[in-house]
Amino acid sequence: MQFNRLVAIAFFFLTLVIFILLAEPAKTKVIADAKFTESRPKIPQRTTQRIAQNISFSPEINQFAPVKGCENQPPANPPEPSLPAALTSTPITLERFRKPLPPSTVNSTSSQKGITYNPKEVIALAAASNYGERYLKDLSGQPANNPPIIVLHETVGSANSVINFFQEFHTDEDSQASYHTLITLEGTIIYFVPPDKRALGAGNSIFVSSLGKEAIQTNPRYPSSVNNFAYHISLETPADGMHDGYTHSGYTEAQYQSLAWLVAKTDVPLERITTHRIVDRSGSRIDPRSFNFNLFQKQLSEYSRTKEISIGCPSTP
Repeated sequence: MQFNRLVAIAFFFLTLVIFILLAEPAKTKVIADAKFTESRPKIPQRTTQRIAQNISFSPEINQFAPVKGCENQPPANPPEPSLPAALTSTPITLERFRKPLPPSTVNSTSSQKGITYNPKEVIALAAASNYGERYLKDLSGQPANNPPIIVLHETVGSANSVINFFQEFHTDEDSQASYHTLITLEGTIIYFVPPDKRALGAGNSIFVSSLGKEAIQTNPRYPSSVNNFAYHISLETPADGMHDGYTHSGYTEAQYQSLAWLVAKTDVPLERITTHRIVDRSGSRIDPRSFNFNLFQKQLSEYSRTKEISIGCPSTP
């Protein structure tokens, strides 16, 4: 009898352990737009420019600028691999990413913080393979004039690892990725792709709004996405967030300030500011983790809204 009781108790605890293991919620692996933390070939020191906060990038790439404007319609049979963006021999400048307003046009009712805050800005143009054209029509010839949205991401890697990846020329379309901008832990804003070009930040994605389900297909080999009308901003992940968990310690005050400062210059309404997690259709993207939307909204309210950053196809050359 005693033996049977012991066997029953052991069986009960074994069943309980199995139940607990099976009942643990499945983790969704945090997947960024590219595997930034993988080992990548380093840019030779003689071609690497290093600025404050130890940000390194290749200045040679900045000696070119993509051709301005958008294309009418994507090709039905794009070449394999896809062609790189067309470049000019003119060095790229800050005005390609945003056009600063004259001081006299700044709203005098702005808060003092909104007037005086000036984050460091760095241009580290992405390699021509890692971004593409925005199109006026989709693959089927239908208008693709969606109002712009802002998609927030996080890197799950250091700022330098992202720069290295974006500035490396990728012939494999599955490895091509980019954001328009990245905000480092110290609040530095790094510009990768001009706002009139299509950054490859969210494949297989859709934005649900009062207009309905919004997504544009620009490549027959890939599903429709928000990239044709999205402006992608990523936040550098803190050191304790380099894992596949759902949370980390959060972003810095400088990051929220720079994000609010940057978003205010796009004039994109709050209802069209979203996250990678929300627009993703694969169920695998959960960034930006630990994002405080209330804090961001408070910071954003301290800035006047302008149109220094024009997302999409410019109305004039």
